[in-house]
Amino acid sequence: MRKLTQFVLITAALAASPAFADMKIAVLNYQMALLESDAAKQYAVDAEKKFGPQLNKLKALETDAKALQDKLVSGGSKMSNSEREKAENDFKQKARDFQFQSKELNEAKAVADRDMLKKLKPKLDQAVEETIKKGGYDLVVERGAVVDVKPQYDITRQVIERMNQLR
Repeated sequence: MRKLTQFVLITAALAASPAFADMKIAVLNYQMALLESDAAKQYAVDAEKKFGPQLNKLKALETDAKALQDKLVSGGSKMSNSEREKAENDFKQKARDFQFQSKELNEAKAVADRDMLKKLKPKLDQAVEETIKKGGYDLVVERGAVVDVKPQYDITRQVIERMNQLR
């Protein structure tokens, strides 16, 4: 809310200025520009290949744990004490394994995501800077700070295209 208030105040101050009529303003969705780039899309494919098998194992473990839980809920009263105890222990072990493997997968994915961001951010910054210079924009506002914008003022696609050209 504070950013929106600041934006409104700055816009009002600029609008009061005669130079405002000569200003060239654009809007940029920085996150979309990053995620829609060819490099980010390729990373998503590579990450799916890298982390897909682990995710499949995790889903299988979750399915097994749910099956044990359902078995305990529906037939637990009909089981002998030793059968129920074994099923409960199996369920607890699968739940622990699921939590551990889920945490490991999330941490590995987070590290890979940070590495990708570290590689792509300089290219994105360069693409943004070049697009701003080429378009001669005086003010570029993050899309999240704007309620609505006409498509001709949104430079996100231009930034994505420029980023895709950079290798």
